[in-house]
Amino acid sequence: RLVRRGVRRRPGGVARRGSRPPRLVAPPPARDRFGPRDLLAEAAHGIGARPGRLLLTIVGTVLGIGSLVVTTGLAQTAAGQISRQFDAVAATRVVVEPASARTASGERTIGRIPWDVEDRLGRIAGVELVGALGPVDTGDLEVTAQPVNDPSAQAFAPPAVVAATPGLLAAIDGRVTTGRWFDAGHDARADRVVVLGSRAAQRLGVLRVDRQPAIFIGERPYAVIGVVDGVQRRSDLLDAVFLPVGTARADFRVSGLDQAHVRIAVGAGPVIAEQAPYALEPNTPESVSVQVPPPPPSVQKDVQADVNAIFLALGAVALLVGALGIANVTLLSVRERLGEIGLRRALGARTRDIVAQFLTESGVIGLLGGLVGASLGVMVVVGVSVAKEWTPILDTGAVIAAAALGVVIGLLAGAYPAFRAARIEPIAALRGTAH
Repeated sequence: RLVRRGVRRRPGGVARRGSRPPRLVAPPPARDRFGPRDLLAEAAHGIGARPGRLLLTIVGTVLGIGSLVVTTGLAQTAAGQISRQFDAVAATRVVVEPASARTASGERTIGRIPWDVEDRLGRIAGVELVGALGPVDTGDLEVTAQPVNDPSAQAFAPPAVVAATPGLLAAIDGRVTTGRWFDAGHDARADRVVVLGSRAAQRLGVLRVDRQPAIFIGERPYAVIGVVDGVQRRSDLLDAVFLPVGTARADFRVSGLDQAHVRIAVGAGPVIAEQAPYALEPNTPESVSVQVPPPPPSVQKDVQADVNAIFLALGAVALLVGALGIANVTLLSVRERLGEIGLRRALGARTRDIVAQFLTESGVIGLLGGLVGASLGVMVVVGVSVAKEWTPILDTGAVIAAAALGVVIGLLAGAYPAFRAARIEPIAALRGTAH
């Protein structure tokens, strides 16, 4: 019979207070307890017993973790390349236009671009190149390559005629494919010369200028001195006919320019935005609109966010598939190992020992998937960067965190099967009747 706590039995059969009850079973030695080393050994044995199933189980986790690493790596690498290109092209673009105001009859222009816009804007610090242009109203006059009307000739829409300053071509990143661009001398003398955009030249049949071809605007001949292409900032101008501003003023009474293109040094945008209106219209600076590029960091963040949103969604789906795969395989393992679970419980294994064993197995599976996926992701980022001749950018912390995420996914996926295995009664497990 058990005695009350705190009562010690005397030789004569009388219990003495302060005594401890005798132990019915001696505690097991420390070396016989189920320790972390035994736990890892059991988990390794359970995982390695079926390598084919292990490979199929970690596929989802590998794809998910690999997608996350590829997402972060390619987003950072692409953002760096976009930022570099933005600094070289977009960050150096400024467009100046007359401001417009809304009236009862609609919007109307309230400012103007002066004829000497190149001189005025060229004095501002940070301005490298300036060019301006404006439309030329030719009325009903046709632009043709022959002075007479040929009824049999194929009809096409006439090209637009544009008045341009000498610095426009360089400001809009154009290049001369044949001939030359007009200069300040042509402008000052109002010479009847034109430069054609490449598409306009093809439609007019002017492919070379060494034979001194000419086109006609109405009945006035204009010598073609050049053909341009590669206009990055205004590709629509490839369909246009360019006249010097002086010629357009003399022949067509052009009243003004409607747009100026400025190439600036990187980082000079705020200065240009503040000083350009005063340089062009000192009395009414609000009548001039200056479009400066946004800061490169904001563009880089926007692009990186868009790329992340796409790939992170794919990675999340793959991780969900991987977690479901681990959960299903762990549940199947529990059902296949009912006898083992019952024997261990009968020999004294505690509930937390069973939970720890299956959680360790699922965690190790997740870790393997995380390590393989992170490695493949790094290889993909490096391979794409080499193919595109980019500089790969990878955050080491993000790669390590992605691999650790595999462990978290494994533990979460194995939690339910592990606790379900721990609730199995030993006798039911030995009989094989547990569910």
